[in-house]
Amino acid sequence: MTRTVQQLFDLSGKTALVTGGSRGLGLQMAQALGEAGARIMLTSRKAADLEQAVATLQDQGIDARWIAADCAKEADIQRLTDETLERMGDIDILVNNAGASWGAPAEDHPIEAWDKVMNLNIRGYFLLSQAVGKRSMIGRKSGSIINLASIAGLGGNPVEMQTIAYNTSKGAVLNFTRALAGEWGRYGIRVNTICPGFFPSKMANGLLEVIGPKLVEGTPLGRLGDDEGLKGLTLLFASDAGKHITGQHMAVDGGMSALIGG
Repeated sequence: MTRTVQQLFDLSGKTALVTGGSRGLGLQMAQALGEAGARIMLTSRKAADLEQAVATLQDQGIDARWIAADCAKEADIQRLTDETLERMGDIDILVNNAGASWGAPAEDHPIEAWDKVMNLNIRGYFLLSQAVGKRSMIGRKSGSIINLASIAGLGGNPVEMQTIAYNTSKGAVLNFTRALAGEWGRYGIRVNTICPGFFPSKMANGLLEVIGPKLVEGTPLGRLGDDEGLKGLTLLFASDAGKHITGQHMAVDGGMSALIGG
């Protein structure tokens, strides 16, 4: 007997690890997974932010915990994996969301800034996916990995934005997703990417000051994302409702990428 839509989206009994989960899009995705029944482990670098985020989720009736870790550091990634498995058991859903950006002209971009962006935005994704995959998903032949990229990974930017390292790292996330999905499909592990457009954040607001609000106003929906915009797609990729979707990316951007050919 086929399951109902509600049953397909149900995450009861599942455990999700969400990086960069103390605020913004990471916290929004954690809320979506928790509201569908998953237990949540949040991680980011700052304990105080995590405590507040977990308190918010717990107030909503979500089983949530936290571990402070820097996903640009291999030792922290291994510790995060160890502690999550010890405290919560197997990890069913991994959301790779922690990220960094840097604005500078390509000709003068500091190499240390380039390395900082790459280490967190793509190397960290690989190392954590590898650790969680080997320790929890491959042996059980089950799991969902959701990588956060950006519409910045779908193409170039106006000259005013000067985010070449960020764009490059997010483009790498797209092909990392395809490659990992190709290799790990035999283990029943699905790997997909969400590409947000402009959502309210410190980084997005700063970019909009540079390039102007007309860029957003000119998109088909003519608005920024909000605190619900990623919930539906996150739940689709994480749950059995998306059980036949892997190696894909989806832009959540008000239609902006449709205009630029993303």
